[in-house]
Amino acid sequence: MSVINTILEDIPVPKMIKVKQNFYAPEVQNIVSEMHVSIQQANVLSRISKGDRVAIGIGSRGLADLHILTREMVNAVKSVGGEPFIFPAMGSHGGATAKGQREVLENLGITEDFIGAPISCSMEVVEIGRLPNGLAVYLDKEAHQADKIMFIARIKPHTAFRGPYESGLAKMITIGFGKQKGAESAHAHSFKYMAKHVPDMAKMVIDKAPIIFGLGTIENAYDRIAKVVAIPAEKILEDEPDLLEEAKSLMPRILFDPIDVLVIDEIGKDISGSGMDPNITGRFATPYASGGPEVNSIAVLDLTKETQGNANGIGNADITTRKLFEKIEWEKGFANALTSTVSKTVKLPMFLDSDKLAVQAAIKTAALEDSTKIRLIWIKNTLQLKEIWISEALLENAKENNDIEILGESEYMAW
Repeated sequence: MSVINTILEDIPVPKMIKVKQNFYAPEVQNIVSEMHVSIQQANVLSRISKGDRVAIGIGSRGLADLHILTREMVNAVKSVGGEPFIFPAMGSHGGATAKGQREVLENLGITEDFIGAPISCSMEVVEIGRLPNGLAVYLDKEAHQADKIMFIARIKPHTAFRGPYESGLAKMITIGFGKQKGAESAHAHSFKYMAKHVPDMAKMVIDKAPIIFGLGTIENAYDRIAKVVAIPAEKILEDEPDLLEEAKSLMPRILFDPIDVLVIDEIGKDISGSGMDPNITGRFATPYASGGPEVNSIAVLDLTKETQGNANGIGNADITTRKLFEKIEWEKGFANALTSTVSKTVKLPMFLDSDKLAVQAAIKTAALEDSTKIRLIWIKNTLQLKEIWISEALLENAKENNDIEILGESEYMAW
């Protein structure tokens, strides 16, 4: 037995109880119909002429039904005689390579066969202007050469800064459309100034590029679409702040605070740009955003398959596993860190040989006076918070909360 096993073998892992967290969660029942109605009401397809090459920007996030929304965007363009193609609008994601960004789309279910249109992947960009402070504004070269541009983006709180425009339409125009160089330029002066740079850069792109509209989605607390709205390009900066506030009101959260130990089964770029959403974990990589619960120790056990080895965000954990470490493709995370200027997110925490040892290490390093009263929460990832596991010490808190249902008896977790 190794010295690590010896140190941790007597650390007790408490019995856990599965509970259901109930949130107000409006949901679009027929996303295809709702999307087409919204596009028709915005009257944006009239801006497409027969034979126009139309670039459709798609990001790297695991938006609900993104492959279906993309297919229907393609169909909408074809219905008025346009010739659609997809371009990855994902900044430096996918390892900042054309091949990597195509693979990200494929892992999201966006293939040429499924959507019925070609996918054009390139990291080439065109500089379309500069801000007064000298920061360059870029646009994907393929999109720049198109007759029209449209895109899809989820609107939600950002993980590293606060402002009227966070993750959403303006940010995708600024960073997603600009590929690695655009993302690098937007982040050049750190997240401290991101709330100003995002709308300033987006306005320049809207003014100079043939963008006709953005399709914005808001998701409910259970990772389902609560709203989908087509916004003409000239109204994006006007309408998005209200949609961001609506998105914030529907965000899920962990209904316990403080937390001694938080165990997370998986993190990944498909879950959050930060691997695990700091709005859920309370662990932020910059001082320009805050919120979430007070958490003493975080253990992350694995990466999602879809993240393709990108472990960006693991630096916000305290403990992880050897299996996660062995899956890391360091260059992908490093590309994100260098582009965003935030290196903390790719630092590697202590890694243990098994899930059990990782959880025990998180419990031990929480340094509690009475480990029998440990407030431990176990979640799958920061998107799926409907059903979670809580330690016995939290049972009374759960019973007192009308938004929590007890789903079973206490039991030891299976390893």
